[in-house]
Amino acid sequence: MLYLYNGALEVSTILKEWYEQEAESNYGAYIPFVGTVRDEDEIEGLSFDIYEPILESWFSAWQERAKERGAVIKMAHSRGDVMLHESSYIAAVFSPKRRVALEFIDEFVEDFKASAPIWKYDLKGGKRIYALERSTAIKGSGILGEKS
Repeated sequence: MLYLYNGALEVSTILKEWYEQEAESNYGAYIPFVGTVRDEDEIEGLSFDIYEPILESWFSAWQERAKERGAVIKMAHSRGDVMLHESSYIAAVFSPKRRVALEFIDEFVEDFKASAPIWKYDLKGGKRIYALERSTAIKGSGILGEKS
């Protein structure tokens, strides 16, 4: 399940909803990952643009991988502005076995950083500035992924 929200994520609400959705599923492990906006480089926050068709396709492939391992993957991400110390990203794996969940969440989060079509901007002085130095080119994106 992929969930997209405008603005910061309500972490406790989302994690509680996901836990309740899977409470009767007989999974032995529930491993969440919560990403928050750090106070660095004098930013006020971050802003995100998402290309949803590619994100949905990318996430669908991960859902299939999870299913092959008897697991379920869920992800939430913000669109737009997220201020310091707020969350922009949550992922969670539900699995019968802890080892599967632990390995899968690591693989998923690393691939998310490398492959998800989400563009990050710094919020500084009321301006939105592309975070080129902290961005990763998406494989196959050609000129759109190149750093100048």
